[in-house]
Amino acid sequence: MSTVGGERLGLPGAQVDLASGVPVLPKGLSARSWIVADAESGDVLAANNAHWRLPPASTLKMLFADTVLPKFAKTQKHKVVPSDLAGIGSGSSMVGIKEGETYTVHDLWLGVFLRSGNDAVHVLSQMNDGIDNTVNEMNAHAEELQALDTHAVSPDGYDAPGQVSSAYDLTLIARSGLQKKDFREYSSTVSAKFPGETTKKKGKTTRGSFEIQNTNRLLTGDSDISVYPGIAGVKNGNTTNAGATFTGVAEQGGKVLLVTVMNPQKDERNEVYKETAQLFDWGFKAAGKVEPVGELVPPKSAVQASAQPGANASGEAGGTDAGGAGTSSKPVASATAETASGGMGVALAITGGLLVVLAGAAFLVNRRWPLPDLVRRRPRP
Repeated sequence: MSTVGGERLGLPGAQVDLASGVPVLPKGLSARSWIVADAESGDVLAANNAHWRLPPASTLKMLFADTVLPKFAKTQKHKVVPSDLAGIGSGSSMVGIKEGETYTVHDLWLGVFLRSGNDAVHVLSQMNDGIDNTVNEMNAHAEELQALDTHAVSPDGYDAPGQVSSAYDLTLIARSGLQKKDFREYSSTVSAKFPGETTKKKGKTTRGSFEIQNTNRLLTGDSDISVYPGIAGVKNGNTTNAGATFTGVAEQGGKVLLVTVMNPQKDERNEVYKETAQLFDWGFKAAGKVEPVGELVPPKSAVQASAQPGANASGEAGGTDAGGAGTSSKPVASATAETASGGMGVALAITGGLLVVLAGAAFLVNRRWPLPDLVRRRPRP
């Protein structure tokens, strides 16, 4: 396996330093690969086969979103033509996009994040100059993030020969995506109204809508699993070759953790979420006590920026706002955002301090990559 992020991450089996005061790892973990990392500092607290290349299923949509999301305004509209929906794999998860209907980019991203809709991915890919171009851009972006275990063949994560990623890479990708406000908000949205078909009756044209719900069970809960405290996204997946995969982010007590779990071998309902919850529990107890076994590396552009002349004493190389490379010294304001589900709010969990988005040299100097305005689902009343 690769040793990106540290030599121990290239070793097989569980890697953790169980010093005095550090809780033991959860018993009964069956996932082929997993990782627990501090989302801000990048410290890897523990891992198991972190760089094992495995089919990613729809967790690959995080790379698709991180690559394509900045390209289109949320209000941009697109009328779907038959070619937009060509080539979608048999048995794909779908949000219900119809030919001849017009959707906003906002609608399409809700379909990607909430229902893992391969139809929404294909429409956005066609808007982005086609499937081949989108896949090429995804692979280039993965290389920029140093997610070198990852090779995309399809933009939606549908099983394809040679399509792989790793728990380490999916965590890197999620961390990058979470720097984008829209990414954070979409991945934390519990439910939303999605446009339906246009109908004409008695000369009157109407278009209905239907509710879609996020398939992330740590965000929505299920009959055998509760909503995880502080959960804020990000993406799940499930295919025949990949089994169940999931990357999640959660905040408790000022700590923000990322956990990725790939392909649990226990054949139980919601097992990927149960093992993720166990690893979150362990991580929040171990944070500040356990010695890291590796780190989430910065993007290549951050490494290059650190070597450029002109960085100031704090390591800042000048700035851009969300979605660009560089830093911003604007404080993050406390605020709230509302989901599209008609009144259910989401809290912005991290406020104050410096907004650092793809932080260039400052990322390396300070080793922290804050997640501003991290969106966290409020408990149901």
